[in-house]
Amino acid sequence: MSIPARNSSPLAIRSSLRTFHVVSSTWGKRNILQTDQMANLLVDTLFYYRNEGEYRLHAFVIMRDHFHALITIQGTHTIERAVQKIKGNFSYRSRREPGFTAEIWQRGFTDERIRNAEQFLTARTYIHNNPVRNGMVMRAEEYRFSSAHAKYRKPAAKA
Repeated sequence: MSIPARNSSPLAIRSSLRTFHVVSSTWGKRNILQTDQMANLLVDTLFYYRNEGEYRLHAFVIMRDHFHALITIQGTHTIERAVQKIKGNFSYRSRREPGFTAEIWQRGFTDERIRNAEQFLTARTYIHNNPVRNGMVMRAEEYRFSSAHAKYRKPAAKA
C-alpha cells in the first residue's frame, strides 16, 4: 500500500487565500495581557501586520492570558509565519516599551482552518463572546480589547 503524498507546502495549496481562527496563550497562562498597556500593545501589533499586508484581520480579542484572531493569509504566506510575527514583535516591543523581561508566550499556538461562511461566522461570534463567557462584560461590544467594540468597527456605508 502506498503512502499518499502530502501537500503541506503553501505553494501546493490550491486556494490563494486561507482563513484561520488562531489562539495563543501566555507562558504558564499568566495574566500578562491584563493591563491596558500590554493589551493595547498587542492590538497595535495585530494592526501593524494587517497594515503591512501580512494578513487580513477579521476579528480579534485580547484576554488576560491569551488572544484569539480570525485572519486570512495569502497563498505565499503561512499561518505559522503570521503568528510568529505577531508574537515575536509583541515580545520585542514589550521588552523595549514597558520593560517587561519575563517570558511571554507559550510555545506554539492553536489554529482552525475556516472553510466556509458558516464556520467564519461561528468563529467570529466565539471570538467576540469570549469576554462575555469569562464574566468580564455583559455584552461583547463593551469589551475594549475586541474587534466587537465600536472603536474597531467600520462605519456603515452611505447609500
